[in-house]
Amino acid sequence: MMEKMHTWKTRWLVAVLLALYVGTGPNAWAQNAPDLSQANNPLAAFNTFNLQNQYNGNLSNLDTNSNAFYLRGALPVSVFGGDWLVRATLPINTVPTSLTGGHTTGIGDFNVFAAYLIDTGIPDLSFGIGPQITAPTATDRTLGSDKLSLGLANVLFNYSNPKFQWGYLLTWQASVAGDNDRKDVNAGAFQPLLIGQLGDGWYARSTAIWTYDFESDNYNIPLGLGLGRVIKGKKAIINMFVEPQISVASRGAGQSEWGVFGGINFQFPK
Repeated sequence: MMEKMHTWKTRWLVAVLLALYVGTGPNAWAQNAPDLSQANNPLAAFNTFNLQNQYNGNLSNLDTNSNAFYLRGALPVSVFGGDWLVRATLPINTVPTSLTGGHTTGIGDFNVFAAYLIDTGIPDLSFGIGPQITAPTATDRTLGSDKLSLGLANVLFNYSNPKFQWGYLLTWQASVAGDNDRKDVNAGAFQPLLIGQLGDGWYARSTAIWTYDFESDNYNIPLGLGLGRVIKGKKAIINMFVEPQISVASRGAGQSEWGVFGGINFQFPK
Protein backbone atom coordinates (compact mmCIF):
# COMPACT_ATOMS: atom_id res chain seq x y z
CA MET A 1 0.00 0.00 0.00
CA MET A 2 2.74 2.50 0.95
CA GLU A 3 4.71 1.83 -2.24
CA LYS A 4 1.61 2.33 -4.40
CA MET A 5 0.74 5.51 -2.50
CA HIS A 6 4.20 7.02 -3.02
CA THR A 7 4.19 6.02 -6.72
CA TRP A 8 0.79 7.67 -7.27
CA LYS A 9 1.84 10.90 -5.54
CA THR A 10 5.12 11.02 -7.45
CA ARG A 11 3.34 10.64 -10.79
CA TRP A 12 0.86 13.38 -9.84
CA LEU A 13 3.58 15.87 -8.87
CA VAL A 14 5.64 15.09 -11.98
CA ALA A 15 2.56 15.60 -14.17
CA VAL A 16 1.87 19.01 -12.66
CA LEU A 17 5.51 20.09 -12.94
CA LEU A 18 5.64 19.03 -16.59
CA ALA A 19 2.35 20.77 -17.28
CA LEU A 20 3.83 24.05 -16.08
CA TYR A 21 6.20 23.97 -19.05
CA VAL A 22 3.77 22.74 -21.67
CA GLY A 23 2.07 25.28 -23.90
CA THR A 24 0.09 25.23 -27.13
CA GLY A 25 1.71 28.31 -28.57
CA PRO A 26 2.60 31.87 -27.61
CA ASN A 27 0.98 33.01 -24.38
CA ALA A 28 -0.79 36.26 -25.29
CA TRP A 29 -1.18 37.70 -21.82
CA ALA A 30 0.03 41.17 -22.77
CA GLN A 31 -3.40 41.75 -24.33
CA ASN A 32 -5.36 39.87 -21.65
CA ALA A 33 -4.27 41.26 -18.27
CA PRO A 34 -7.84 41.19 -16.82
CA ASP A 35 -8.10 37.47 -17.58
CA LEU A 36 -4.75 36.85 -15.88
CA SER A 37 -5.74 38.69 -12.71
CA GLN A 38 -8.96 36.64 -12.53
CA ALA A 39 -7.26 33.26 -12.93
CA ASN A 40 -6.76 32.88 -9.15
CA ASN A 41 -9.91 34.70 -8.08
CA PRO A 42 -12.16 32.20 -6.22
CA LEU A 43 -15.15 34.48 -6.91
CA ALA A 44 -14.56 34.93 -10.64
CA ALA A 45 -17.80 34.62 -12.62
CA PHE A 46 -16.60 31.54 -14.53
CA ASN A 47 -17.63 27.93 -14.56
CA THR A 48 -14.62 26.10 -13.12
CA PHE A 49 -13.37 22.56 -12.69
CA ASN A 50 -10.30 21.85 -10.58
CA LEU A 51 -8.09 18.83 -9.95
CA GLN A 52 -6.05 19.56 -6.82
CA ASN A 53 -3.87 17.52 -4.50
CA GLN A 54 -2.60 18.14 -0.96
CA TYR A 55 0.21 15.83 0.16
CA ASN A 56 1.20 15.96 3.83
CA GLY A 57 4.71 14.56 4.11
CA ASN A 58 4.83 14.09 7.87
CA LEU A 59 2.13 14.15 10.55
CA SER A 60 3.17 15.33 14.00
CA ASN A 61 3.59 12.60 16.65
CA LEU A 62 2.59 9.93 14.13
CA ASP A 63 5.67 9.65 11.89
CA THR A 64 3.56 8.94 8.81
CA ASN A 65 1.88 10.83 5.95
CA SER A 66 -1.49 11.49 4.36
CA ASN A 67 -2.93 12.73 1.09
CA ALA A 68 -6.09 14.41 -0.18
CA PHE A 69 -7.05 14.59 -3.85
CA TYR A 70 -9.83 17.11 -4.53
CA LEU A 71 -12.43 17.07 -7.28
CA ARG A 72 -13.69 20.64 -7.12
CA GLY A 73 -16.05 22.74 -9.20
CA ALA A 74 -17.63 26.19 -9.00
CA LEU A 75 -20.66 27.68 -10.70
CA PRO A 76 -21.93 31.29 -10.72
CA VAL A 77 -25.71 31.48 -10.36
CA SER A 78 -28.32 34.21 -10.04
CA VAL A 79 -31.04 33.34 -7.51
CA PHE A 80 -32.99 35.08 -4.72
CA GLY A 81 -32.47 38.42 -6.41
CA GLY A 82 -28.67 38.31 -6.32
CA ASP A 83 -25.49 36.75 -7.72
CA TRP A 84 -23.92 33.76 -5.97
CA LEU A 85 -20.85 31.58 -6.41
CA VAL A 86 -21.45 27.93 -5.49
CA ARG A 87 -18.38 25.73 -4.92
CA ALA A 88 -18.48 21.97 -4.33
CA THR A 89 -15.60 19.74 -3.23
CA LEU A 90 -15.37 15.94 -3.12
CA PRO A 91 -12.11 14.68 -1.58
CA ILE A 92 -10.45 11.32 -2.12
CA ASN A 93 -8.46 10.84 1.06
CA THR A 94 -5.56 8.60 1.98
CA VAL A 95 -5.09 8.51 5.76
CA PRO A 96 -2.98 6.43 8.15
CA THR A 97 -4.78 3.62 9.94
CA SER A 98 -1.89 2.40 12.12
CA LEU A 99 1.49 3.47 13.42
CA THR A 100 3.16 0.77 11.34
CA GLY A 101 2.50 2.44 8.00
CA GLY A 102 -0.94 1.19 7.01
CA HIS A 103 -3.23 3.54 5.02
CA THR A 104 -6.84 3.63 3.86
CA THR A 105 -7.98 5.37 0.67
CA GLY A 106 -11.52 6.36 -0.26
CA ILE A 107 -14.06 9.15 -0.63
CA GLY A 108 -14.19 11.73 2.16
CA ASP A 109 -16.92 14.14 3.27
CA PHE A 110 -18.64 16.24 0.57
CA ASN A 111 -18.55 20.03 1.08
CA VAL A 112 -20.55 22.81 -0.60
CA PHE A 113 -20.61 26.53 0.09
CA ALA A 114 -22.58 29.34 -1.55
CA ALA A 115 -21.13 32.84 -1.39
CA TYR A 116 -23.48 35.76 -2.00
CA LEU A 117 -21.57 38.37 -4.02
CA ILE A 118 -21.80 41.80 -2.44
CA ASP A 119 -21.17 44.97 -4.44
CA THR A 120 -18.46 46.73 -2.43
CA GLY A 121 -18.50 49.84 -4.60
CA ILE A 122 -14.77 49.35 -5.12
CA PRO A 123 -13.65 48.35 -8.62
CA ASP A 124 -11.75 45.06 -8.84
CA LEU A 125 -12.66 43.96 -5.30
CA SER A 126 -14.72 40.77 -4.98
CA PHE A 127 -16.45 39.95 -1.70
CA GLY A 128 -18.79 37.09 -0.90
CA ILE A 129 -20.32 35.47 2.16
CA GLY A 130 -22.80 32.65 2.67
CA PRO A 131 -23.62 29.23 4.12
CA GLN A 132 -21.69 26.01 3.82
CA ILE A 133 -22.59 22.38 4.48
CA THR A 134 -20.45 19.27 4.87
CA ALA A 135 -22.21 15.93 4.40
CA PRO A 136 -20.89 12.63 5.88
CA THR A 137 -20.22 10.82 2.61
CA ALA A 138 -16.94 9.10 3.62
CA THR A 139 -16.64 5.47 2.58
CA ASP A 140 -14.74 4.60 5.78
CA ARG A 141 -14.86 5.92 9.35
CA THR A 142 -11.21 6.98 9.14
CA LEU A 143 -11.86 9.14 6.06
CA GLY A 144 -14.48 11.51 7.47
CA SER A 145 -16.21 12.85 10.56
CA ASP A 146 -19.50 10.88 10.42
CA LYS A 147 -21.14 14.25 11.14
CA LEU A 148 -23.41 16.61 9.24
CA SER A 149 -21.92 20.09 9.67
CA LEU A 150 -23.22 23.57 8.89
CA GLY A 151 -21.33 26.84 8.82
CA LEU A 152 -20.27 29.95 6.93
CA ALA A 153 -17.81 30.87 4.19
CA ASN A 154 -16.39 34.32 3.48
CA VAL A 155 -14.23 35.18 0.48
CA LEU A 156 -12.43 38.38 -0.52
CA PHE A 157 -10.16 38.95 -3.52
CA ASN A 158 -8.52 42.20 -4.65
CA TYR A 159 -7.25 42.28 -8.24
CA SER A 160 -6.89 46.03 -8.72
CA ASN A 161 -3.10 45.74 -9.10
CA PRO A 162 -2.08 43.85 -12.27
CA LYS A 163 1.21 42.80 -10.62
CA PHE A 164 -0.10 41.60 -7.26
CA GLN A 165 -3.45 40.15 -6.19
CA TRP A 166 -4.45 39.25 -2.65
CA GLY A 167 -7.38 37.98 -0.64
CA TYR A 168 -8.56 35.20 1.63
CA LEU A 169 -11.03 32.36 2.13
CA LEU A 170 -12.39 32.07 5.69
CA THR A 171 -14.63 29.17 6.71
CA TRP A 172 -16.20 27.85 9.91
CA GLN A 173 -18.43 24.85 10.52
CA ALA A 174 -19.92 22.91 13.42
CA SER A 175 -21.67 19.55 13.51
CA VAL A 176 -25.45 19.47 13.95
CA ALA A 177 -26.16 15.74 13.55
CA GLY A 178 -24.43 12.42 13.05
CA ASP A 179 -22.84 9.53 14.92
CA ASN A 180 -22.92 10.25 18.67
CA ASP A 181 -19.86 8.06 19.18
CA ARG A 182 -17.73 10.42 17.09
CA LYS A 183 -16.36 13.71 18.41
CA ASP A 184 -18.22 16.89 17.51
CA VAL A 185 -16.96 19.16 14.74
CA ASN A 186 -16.28 22.83 15.49
CA ALA A 187 -13.51 24.02 13.22
CA GLY A 188 -12.33 27.07 11.33
CA ALA A 189 -9.95 27.54 8.42
CA PHE A 190 -8.25 30.63 6.99
CA GLN A 191 -6.57 30.58 3.59
CA PRO A 192 -4.57 33.69 2.64
CA LEU A 193 -4.35 34.21 -1.13
CA LEU A 194 -1.17 36.01 -2.24
CA ILE A 195 -0.41 36.09 -5.98
CA GLY A 196 2.58 37.89 -7.56
CA GLN A 197 2.67 38.12 -11.36
CA LEU A 198 6.05 37.33 -12.95
CA GLY A 199 5.20 37.82 -16.63
CA ASP A 200 4.18 35.62 -19.56
CA GLY A 201 1.49 33.95 -17.45
CA TRP A 202 3.90 32.87 -14.69
CA TYR A 203 3.17 33.79 -11.09
CA ALA A 204 4.37 33.16 -7.54
CA ARG A 205 1.82 32.09 -4.94
CA SER A 206 1.32 31.55 -1.22
CA THR A 207 -2.03 29.96 -0.27
CA ALA A 208 -1.44 27.47 2.57
CA ILE A 209 -4.53 26.85 4.73
CA TRP A 210 -4.41 27.64 8.47
CA THR A 211 -6.70 25.51 10.63
CA TYR A 212 -8.07 25.71 14.19
CA ASP A 213 -10.12 23.10 16.05
CA PHE A 214 -12.34 24.82 18.64
CA GLU A 215 -13.12 21.47 20.29
CA SER A 216 -9.51 20.56 21.13
CA ASP A 217 -7.70 23.91 20.65
CA ASN A 218 -5.39 22.16 18.19
CA TYR A 219 -4.16 24.24 15.27
CA ASN A 220 -1.73 24.35 12.36
CA ILE A 221 -0.22 27.37 10.61
CA PRO A 222 1.68 26.46 7.44
CA LEU A 223 3.35 28.86 5.01
CA GLY A 224 3.77 28.13 1.33
CA LEU A 225 5.71 29.50 -1.61
CA GLY A 226 4.99 28.09 -5.03
CA LEU A 227 5.03 28.69 -8.75
CA GLY A 228 2.23 28.59 -11.27
CA ARG A 229 1.43 29.38 -14.86
CA VAL A 230 -1.75 30.43 -16.58
CA ILE A 231 -2.35 29.50 -20.21
CA LYS A 232 -5.26 30.78 -22.25
CA GLY A 233 -6.62 27.99 -24.40
CA LYS A 234 -9.31 28.13 -27.05
CA LYS A 235 -12.14 27.20 -24.71
CA ALA A 236 -10.66 27.45 -21.21
CA ILE A 237 -8.16 29.30 -19.06
CA ILE A 238 -5.78 26.67 -17.67
CA ASN A 239 -4.04 27.38 -14.38
CA MET A 240 -1.31 24.95 -13.21
CA PHE A 241 0.69 25.24 -10.00
CA VAL A 242 2.89 23.57 -7.40
CA GLU A 243 3.31 25.01 -3.90
CA PRO A 244 5.62 23.46 -1.25
CA GLN A 245 4.48 24.26 2.30
CA ILE A 246 5.95 24.02 5.80
CA SER A 247 4.31 24.40 9.21
CA VAL A 248 5.65 27.25 11.35
CA ALA A 249 3.37 26.67 14.36
CA SER A 250 1.11 23.81 15.39
CA ARG A 251 -0.50 22.03 18.33
CA GLY A 252 -1.82 18.49 18.56
CA ALA A 253 -1.09 15.13 16.99
CA GLY A 254 -1.69 14.55 13.30
CA GLN A 255 -0.79 18.06 12.11
CA SER A 256 1.04 18.32 8.80
CA GLU A 257 4.67 19.36 9.35
CA TRP A 258 5.31 19.88 5.64
CA GLY A 259 3.51 19.25 2.41
CA VAL A 260 3.03 20.01 -1.27
CA PHE A 261 -0.11 21.48 -2.80
CA GLY A 262 -0.52 21.16 -6.56
CA GLY A 263 -3.27 21.38 -9.10
CA ILE A 264 -4.69 22.07 -12.52
CA ASN A 265 -7.64 24.47 -12.66
CA PHE A 266 -9.89 25.02 -15.67
CA GLN A 267 -11.97 28.20 -16.02
CA PHE A 268 -14.61 28.40 -18.73
CA PRO A 269 -15.53 32.06 -19.43
CA LYS A 270 -19.10 32.62 -20.51
